[in-house]
Amino acid sequence: MITLKQFLYTLSPISDLTWQRIEPLFTETRLEKGDYFIEEGQLATQFAFVQSGVIRGFYRDPQGTEYNKHFFVSPSIVGGYTSLITGKPNQISQQALTDCELLQANYQMFTALYDTYPELERVGRRFAEQYFVEKEQKEIEIVLLDAESRYRLFQEKYPELEQQIPQYHIASYLGITPTQLSRIRKKWSQS
Repeated sequence: MITLKQFLYTLSPISDLTWQRIEPLFTETRLEKGDYFIEEGQLATQFAFVQSGVIRGFYRDPQGTEYNKHFFVSPSIVGGYTSLITGKPNQISQQALTDCELLQANYQMFTALYDTYPELERVGRRFAEQYFVEKEQKEIEIVLLDAESRYRLFQEKYPELEQQIPQYHIASYLGITPTQLSRIRKKWSQS
């Protein structure tokens, strides 16, 4: 399992002094399956490192249909990122699909250290860059790839997720119906 310190270091090296300063900001917390890390309309103040479990990021249209936008699995950071940055109400709900173990911190306390610990600001920038690239790639995939190709990419990115969460969540993430996903899986099993 990748620890928070290892995860941050993969974004950009941090000194032991910086780690000693940020480590106390994080507290262990647990989400039970079905619990929300943050809901639509809330103001985000916290973010967390996912140590274990699966969290989905999703939104609802005016008719109440849910669309899965992202899955957060270890190692990753979860939080209402846009709300944290803008101070506006969150639009993307984040819900535990399994029991989850998290390390949670206050975003303002974390970013307040940027001026004193420049390598921490670099970690934040690299995380934002990585997040942007992933978001852009997903948008391109939805538009340019057929459902089977998107499903293959999903399986590569999240190799163990199909055994952990309901198929309708995967279908929603892929932008297809559960019936379409079943057809693809049936077709592949017959080939």
